[in-house]
Amino acid sequence: MSETTKPAYTKPLPDMRPEGDHWWAAMKEHKLLLPTDSSGTPFWYPRALVPGTLEPTQWTEAKGTGTVYTYSIHFIGPSKAYKGDPPHTVALIDLDEGVRLMSNLVKDEEGYPSIDPDDVSIGMKVRVVFHDVTDEITLPKFVAA
Repeated sequence: MSETTKPAYTKPLPDMRPEGDHWWAAMKEHKLLLPTDSSGTPFWYPRALVPGTLEPTQWTEAKGTGTVYTYSIHFIGPSKAYKGDPPHTVALIDLDEGVRLMSNLVKDEEGYPSIDPDDVSIGMKVRVVFHDVTDEITLPKFVAA
C-alpha cells in the first residue's frame, strides 16, 4: 500500500439525512457547527426547524471543547466490523456552548486509536478532532484536552 492510499473504512457509517447536511459539510471542513435558534441559543441534535417552533435552524461554529459528562467502555462492538478491536470509549460530552452530544474518546494519534479506559474520567476536559473516514464522511471524536 502506498503512503497516499488510505485503508478502506470498514465500520458502519452514519445515516445521512437532509437536515444534517450543514453539519456534515462542516465536518468535512474540520469545523464543529451547532444548530441554534435565531437568538444564537444552541440545541442538539441537528434538525431543519428549531424545537417547538416553525423557525428554520441557524448554525454557529462551536469551540470544540467540553467536559466528559459520563462514559462507558465497550469491549464488544455493535457489529462484526469491530471484532478484534480494542475496547472503545463512548462518552456524553458537555460542550462549552451548553449542549450534550455523544462521541468516542480516542488518542490524538494517526488513525485516532481508542483511548486507554484507565485514562478516562468523568469531568475530564476534551477537545474535538476530526477523523476523515471516507472522502465523503468526517466523524467528530474527542481527545483529552
